[in-house]
Amino acid sequence: MMLANPQSYDRELRVALELAREAGAVILDLYEGPLVIEQKSQMHDHEPVTQADKLANELIVRRLSREFPDDGVLAEESPDTERRLGKKRVWMIDPLDGTSGFIDGNGDFAVQIGLSSDGQSVLGVVYQPLTGVLYRAIRGAGTWVERPQFESELARVSTNGELSTMRLAASRSHRSPRMDKVVKAFGLKEEVNRGSVGIKVGLIVEQQCDLYVHLSPQTKQWDTCAPEIILTEAGGCLTDLFGKPLNYNRTDLNNRNGIVASNGVAHDKIIQSLAPLLTEFGRKPH
Repeated sequence: MMLANPQSYDRELRVALELAREAGAVILDLYEGPLVIEQKSQMHDHEPVTQADKLANELIVRRLSREFPDDGVLAEESPDTERRLGKKRVWMIDPLDGTSGFIDGNGDFAVQIGLSSDGQSVLGVVYQPLTGVLYRAIRGAGTWVERPQFESELARVSTNGELSTMRLAASRSHRSPRMDKVVKAFGLKEEVNRGSVGIKVGLIVEQQCDLYVHLSPQTKQWDTCAPEIILTEAGGCLTDLFGKPLNYNRTDLNNRNGIVASNGVAHDKIIQSLAPLLTEFGRKPH
């Protein structure tokens, strides 16, 4: 499959960067509260949502729809329609990934803007409003890390290929006995606990971690689209638990087969090591 020239996404990246920072400013204005917290009762996991999620979502979706009227949009706080399924390019928006971290005030939240083309992630921006750290990537143009008062830096993942010495990026919440079994089976001894898929993938991009495993089938397309291209352009790998690539702009919003993100060096070994555990857990590919 021929990939587009990275330069062809310059305008898209510029708009995404502006929107990520604008949305981040809106979110920070509400960080000290008071917050209006609701539950997404239509979803079985009852995820919380705040006015910050909604305002950031509206800001991003409105501008993208104006700038790129021919593209589809899938955003966490917007109604989903089948209209996007007929589009070649679809934006995947998580306006506030890590809402629980935002509510708890621990800083673990990010704005995520991804673009998929023909079902593949081709552009991603993940911005952490509290620290000002931003990850950006375009297919074929590498991953760059931006920090306030510093020059942009090209990012590369670690070269650690030994499972037992890998550092795990783990969720602050959502820890399960099954995840404990994975940690034990892999012989992992170190982990960093953070919220937000984008932030945990960022830990791998910055060589602070080497591996992230999410067993749950509950992550959505907007959780992984931006982080995936950011990780792969830094030399890493992101697949489902069975080693299959993720596909975007599907009818089903969930990544039913979970996700594995790594520095890529031992990704095949990770998938092979997971296989007997997944059999034990009764997990089969969807």
